[in-house]
Amino acid sequence: MSTTSLVEKNSVSSGRRWLIFAGIILIAINLRAAITSVGPLIGIIRDDTGISNTLAGMLTTLPLLAFALLSPMAPAMARKWGLETTLLLSMVLLMFGIGIRSLSSPVTLLLGTAFLGMAIAVGNVLLPSLVKRDFPRQIGLMTGTYSASMNLLAAVASGVSIPLATQAGLGWQGALLVWGILAVIATAVWVIEWRSSDRKAEIRSEQGKAPNVLRSSLTWYVTFFMGLQSFTFYVNVSWMPEILRSQGMDYSGAGWMLSILQFVSIPFSFIIPVLAGRNPNQRLLVSISAICMLAGYLGLLFGLTSLNVLWVILVGISGGANFSLSLMFFTLRTRTAQEAAALSGVAQSLGYLLAAVGPMLIGFLHDMTTGWKVPLMILSAVVVLLFLFGMGAAKPGYLKVRGEQE
Repeated sequence: MSTTSLVEKNSVSSGRRWLIFAGIILIAINLRAAITSVGPLIGIIRDDTGISNTLAGMLTTLPLLAFALLSPMAPAMARKWGLETTLLLSMVLLMFGIGIRSLSSPVTLLLGTAFLGMAIAVGNVLLPSLVKRDFPRQIGLMTGTYSASMNLLAAVASGVSIPLATQAGLGWQGALLVWGILAVIATAVWVIEWRSSDRKAEIRSEQGKAPNVLRSSLTWYVTFFMGLQSFTFYVNVSWMPEILRSQGMDYSGAGWMLSILQFVSIPFSFIIPVLAGRNPNQRLLVSISAICMLAGYLGLLFGLTSLNVLWVILVGISGGANFSLSLMFFTLRTRTAQEAAALSGVAQSLGYLLAAVGPMLIGFLHDMTTGWKVPLMILSAVVVLLFLFGMGAAKPGYLKVRGEQE
């Protein structure tokens, strides 16, 4: 019996599908909340701890660097220890990271941020592989469900951080520590799953030579699509309020616009994977998404301020679609869970390195030109590249690995 058949047979006959489903969703809601809850609190954290603006900026940059560093290692961990064990350990590390980050010390603040970034990196990489292994016939539905859950909690976390810190009286420490509750719940569920799984059989089935996905041109299409969509996301989160303020909007209005941008992405991060899973060719979805984002950036570039809500909504819709499509490509363009993990590791490692450049580059261009026209022109060009790489990633087919010819 082949490796893939063994894994799929074991997952179907185990009777643990609902438990695994709950575990997937609980991991998903932990993959963004601990990060997006920090942004609104940075000023309070900086003033309370006395750290510099540079170190304060590291609170959002460190997780991205951790994603880039650990993502390629996650598939090897899963092959050695099994998916269940690796994901359980990542949740334990996430709890630890959130806990020590909430201590009132610059050292523990940064150290905890690094630890939680490493934990989230493992979940980012291995969830698509877990979906492909245990839900091979519901890939679109499962990917849509967990990506929408991830985006929903990300938006909620950024929205309630200030009320938790000030109105609820928790301070910034308590407002960040609250998200550890989700990690505790996820860990508890994964302990149950870990104890009920046949870990030895799983490890045997996953061991073997790692797929050499770097030789496939399709890997690079998926990688750059992943990286460029992340580039636009982190630029939007970092600079969209400032872009809108430069066009006459006040602080409150610009903040609400950022919330709208995140919330409108949620239904599309669910719908798009379901549609993508029903058709071997996703080029139409890539095209529509690129048109929406390009229209949004061009509307802001040409200063059509009376329609700013529309431009923000278009960018948000495209952001949700692009994110979920990048997750779908990890599973749709691979034959096995092992290949999905390998592709996910490479794409997320290099992709998040590219994403980490985004906010700094756009901020630098703004400083150099004292305006937002050049940054918006660059973002429009990024969308064109995103479209081109997306068309390559969306073409029907699978990775060519282990000496296969392209």
